[in-house]
Amino acid sequence: MITEEHLYEQLEELNIPYKIVKHQPVFTTEEADKQIEGHEGVRTKSLFLQNKKKKRFFIVIMDDSKSLDINFFKDYVDESRIKLASPETIEKLIGLTPGIVSVFGLTEAMNDKIEVFYDREMIKEDLLTFHPNTNDKTIFIKTTDIFKFVASMGYDNQIIDLP
Repeated sequence: MITEEHLYEQLEELNIPYKIVKHQPVFTTEEADKQIEGHEGVRTKSLFLQNKKKKRFFIVIMDDSKSLDINFFKDYVDESRIKLASPETIEKLIGLTPGIVSVFGLTEAMNDKIEVFYDREMIKEDLLTFHPNTNDKTIFIKTTDIFKFVASMGYDNQIIDLP
């Protein structure tokens, strides 16, 4: 996992501007939304999924008001079964817990195991929001800069049209 401090260093090395909003610790997207009211940016949720054999893992990023159709996604990635990864699996692979999962947990060492998907509808917006590996802050960052960050870690930015 990338520590919060290391994350800020990486963003600065990549010349990626960002804004941080500090708030009370939050555990749901609803709680987070209340803490950042009045700030521009898509409120995102990042789902960490796995296939049946735990050989493929996926981070799916979408507007937090949207629900993921698991059957659609499993067909899209050509898997027979997809489910949310367990907290233990998430901790093992990206060092984060459910509720603060984001692309900021990725490291170069895992890029052959994890695939990153974004909902096309959401990425039309200029700013996205994420937790910077802690649930007491929200980071606001340009959509194009999230792509730049993810690519710098060795991952493909895959766009999907989620129903």
